[in-house]
Amino acid sequence: MVDNRYATALVIGSVLSLLATVYLSVAVGTQHWYQYSSPPVKQSINATELKERFNNGDFDEKTYSDPMFHLNGTLGLWWRCIMVPGESHWFKEPDPRMETHCLSFTLPQQFMPKYKHPGDPGSEEDLLRTYLWRCQFLLPLVSLALVFLSGLVGVCACLCRSFTPTLVVGVLHLLAGLCSLGTVCCFLAGVDLLHQYSSPPEGVEGSLGWSLYLALISFPLQMMAAALFLWAARSHRKNYTRMTAYRVA
Repeated sequence: MVDNRYATALVIGSVLSLLATVYLSVAVGTQHWYQYSSPPVKQSINATELKERFNNGDFDEKTYSDPMFHLNGTLGLWWRCIMVPGESHWFKEPDPRMETHCLSFTLPQQFMPKYKHPGDPGSEEDLLRTYLWRCQFLLPLVSLALVFLSGLVGVCACLCRSFTPTLVVGVLHLLAGLCSLGTVCCFLAGVDLLHQYSSPPEGVEGSLGWSLYLALISFPLQMMAAALFLWAARSHRKNYTRMTAYRVA
């Protein structure tokens, strides 16, 4: 029989785990991790030309980062977006209707190397930025996989009516939380290093987006869930040991 305290800890931990999974899933699937606020496009800069480079140019950081700098772009783990004037007869210059145009990173593009001089494949490869980029999209997938695995272990624990697998659930949530935190750290470090090699033009300001904050919120939720699961498993085990010793005595 399970004490009410342990059952309450399990329920609260499960709710926190579910919330963290939803937040992290939304963060991974959206593009608002980092956003640029650009001044009005100058006459010397052709927005149409930038859009064409963004869509059809050879894939490298220089090709997609320059349009994002000038066209209020946003960057995510799997998406890159720019704001372009929409084709509408109702909105004309100087106030055209702006539309968000997004392209996704393909899996081979995620594994492409980064260079110390973006846009120049002949330059030396930057191993630090290359592995930061790869980790930032692999770690959230690992985190979600660990939470899914912990859910399977929890279902098995319920079927077996045993508290022992709860310790494994807590450890898996602890690892998932560290992966979520690592995702945010790798992304921020990668963006900062990119700006050192290819700094945004004057007047362009960068800021963190709500997708990154969702991923950041999932970290403490997963850690709190892990703490509850570990506490419930450890406390129940101690209580069970004491009861067994009392009965034997």
